[in-house]
Amino acid sequence: MDSSLQQALPQWRRHLHRHPELSLQEQETAAFVCRTLASLGVPFTADVGGHGVVATLTRGASNRSVGLRADMDALPITETTGLPHASETAGVMHACGHDGHTASLLGAAALLAQDADWSGTVHFVFQPAEEGYGGARNMLADGLFDRFPMERIFGYHNWPGLEAGTVAVHDGAVMAAGSRVQITVDGHAGHAAMPHLSRDPVLASAHLLVALQSVVSRNVDPLQCAVVSICTVNAGAASNQIPSRCELSGTFRTHRPAVRDLVETGIRRIAVGIATSFDVAIDVDIQHGVCATVNTRAEAELAAACAAELGVPVRRNVPPSMAGEDFGWYLEQKPGAFIWIGNGPAGPGGELHSPGYDFNDAILPVAAEWLARTARRALAS
Repeated sequence: MDSSLQQALPQWRRHLHRHPELSLQEQETAAFVCRTLASLGVPFTADVGGHGVVATLTRGASNRSVGLRADMDALPITETTGLPHASETAGVMHACGHDGHTASLLGAAALLAQDADWSGTVHFVFQPAEEGYGGARNMLADGLFDRFPMERIFGYHNWPGLEAGTVAVHDGAVMAAGSRVQITVDGHAGHAAMPHLSRDPVLASAHLLVALQSVVSRNVDPLQCAVVSICTVNAGAASNQIPSRCELSGTFRTHRPAVRDLVETGIRRIAVGIATSFDVAIDVDIQHGVCATVNTRAEAELAAACAAELGVPVRRNVPPSMAGEDFGWYLEQKPGAFIWIGNGPAGPGGELHSPGYDFNDAILPVAAEWLARTARRALAS
């Protein structure tokens, strides 16, 4: 990588960090990506699945093809880093490193545009709306794999807590499937001093909340992965009234479809039992979000080999995460691999989705080189 690109990578990243945009609102981010691609001489198609951008490079006579993906959206979090390149948009920041992912994919495009020693087609997928708003599915629905044919697809996520520049490659599951749970408990309101005249949805909700923890501890095989978390409980407005309704919301995460179905069945079964026990009505609404991100074996091996060629540490023993990542939607249709690149020590408040988080610019060259090298090897293998 030449010195001009080494200097450009952190400049691109910090520009994006200063100007974050929420999911489905990435208009200026996409425009910056398009301007940068144009300056690199890389042709692109804008407005794919919303604000998505797909750039394409073709060399030689090979009909082989590969995709590389980065996400572009930010989060509704107020930044507290105090850095010179901190977010200039109130209440919005790149707290997950998508600014770094986008900059490194631009870097990979620059590297491959400068290199004539490969043959085939590389599609650079700049995806919007990864943070729970269906960006991958939107791009697929807009014909991503039909309009931009690719045999396999690769991507990465920065990972705080993993040594900077270290590459973690998983055999199989990398990230979890995520499902949202909304539960409404309807009872009968009454005076707090006369609870026998009411049907208390708060008491029923308390028992429900505790009982739901038995879904994982007493229903899921201990060798499988699952988590159920109820994160909000809302009820009542007066300290001397038993309310008529209590609302709960949360999420559950799994790595396998069979476990996901088991957890959903358990949640619904317990809700029916609690409703009967406390003579209340309970409605359970479950919305399945991202599917699990699961690497295919050959592509995981290819990803690890490319990292090893760069001379960076490669780990194959890092446990998968229960966090979600909609790259899994691509892997449901195409072979591929999603790796982690260490962001360095997290420190207090430096974890993903934290107001004190910042992407480590020192790993940008590693990420860009890995993406470019992976594309070359995928086309040649």
